[in-house]
Amino acid sequence: MMNDADLRVRRATYRLFVELGRAPTVDETSNALDAPAADIGAAWHRLHDEHALVLQRSATEIRMANPFSAVPTAYRVNADDRWWYANCAWDAFGICAALGAHGTVESSCADCGEPLTVHVAGQRPIDDELLFHCLVPASAWWDDIVFT
Repeated sequence: MMNDADLRVRRATYRLFVELGRAPTVDETSNALDAPAADIGAAWHRLHDEHALVLQRSATEIRMANPFSAVPTAYRVNADDRWWYANCAWDAFGICAALGAHGTVESSCADCGEPLTVHVAGQRPIDDELLFHCLVPASAWWDDIVFT
């Protein structure tokens, strides 16, 4: 269970991610909250353990703040007049929802490699004939969230 201080760090981290258009650093989050960097790093580790965000394996740097990815992926989203990377197809729609914006998702078919473009409006794909398939059951996503 997250405490109030960790929730405050989480909210600031997400706010900064959207404002900056990328993952914030520990120092940027520390400055935004006027809190010691060590406290931010410790909070991020607790949030990572709670599956509230994902840190890089080798450093206290954000890899994922679902639905946003801090690293390039095969799922690019244009929403709110910016380009974002999503962690997966599901998160690509989540970016539009999180920003409350219409958007365009660009990816490719996992089967044939053909480019895919999906337009999103009103938090829904415009094409209601689309099919979304998950290779990993939702109950196992956190076994290896980066692969999932």
